[in-house]
Amino acid sequence: MQAGVAELIAPGRYQLTRLLRGQRGTEGAIGNPSSAGARVVVLDDALASLPIAEADLGLPWNWRIGPASRSVSDETYVAASFMPVGVGLRPFSVAHVEQPWRKPHASGDLTIRWTRRSRALSADSWGAVEVPLIEEVEAYEIEILDGVFVKRALSATTTSATYTAAQQTADWGAPLGPGDTLDIRIFQLSALIGRGAAKTVTLQL
Repeated sequence: MQAGVAELIAPGRYQLTRLLRGQRGTEGAIGNPSSAGARVVVLDDALASLPIAEADLGLPWNWRIGPASRSVSDETYVAASFMPVGVGLRPFSVAHVEQPWRKPHASGDLTIRWTRRSRALSADSWGAVEVPLIEEVEAYEIEILDGVFVKRALSATTTSATYTAAQQTADWGAPLGPGDTLDIRIFQLSALIGRGAAKTVTLQL
C-alpha cells in the first residue's frame, strides 16, 4: 500500500489519504477489507534483503534471529526455519481481462484477451506502449473452472487464448452462448518460479 498524501497532524502521527492498495503485485495479499486496527509495517531503508541466491530457492534454511550487537549463541536469539520460494520474483497477475460478450467467432470459438503486467520498475512509465517482458519467454496458463474444479487448462504464448467450440462442447455439452458465464484463472509463467500470481475472473457472454 502507498499513500498519495501523508499529512502530519501531530508529533509522530500522520493522516494518509489517496491510498493505493495492491502495489507491486500484492493485490492477492490485501484484505477485503482489512480489519480496523490491522497492523501496518512501514517499509523504509531499514529493511534489508536476505542474501539468498536463486539456487537456494526451495531449500530449507535454519535462521537464528536476534540483536546484531550480540553473539548468535546468545539466549536472546530465536531459531526459525524458512524456505525461500521467490515470491518477489514471480510474475504479477495479468490485468484487463476482456469480456468476450461482444460476439463469439462464427465458429462458436471464444477468444479470451488480457493485458500483461511486468515487475520491471520501468513498467510504471505512462509513455510506454507496452510494459517490458523480463521473463525468459512469454507464456501463460489459462484454467477453465467449474466451481473449485479445473475443467480444462489452455496454454498461450501471447496475451490471448482461444476456447474452441469443440472444447466447450466437450466440457459443457454444448457451445456457450449469450447469457452464459465462464469462470477462468490466468497465470503468467516464469522459467525460474513457475506460475505467477493468479487472475480469476467471471466472463459474461
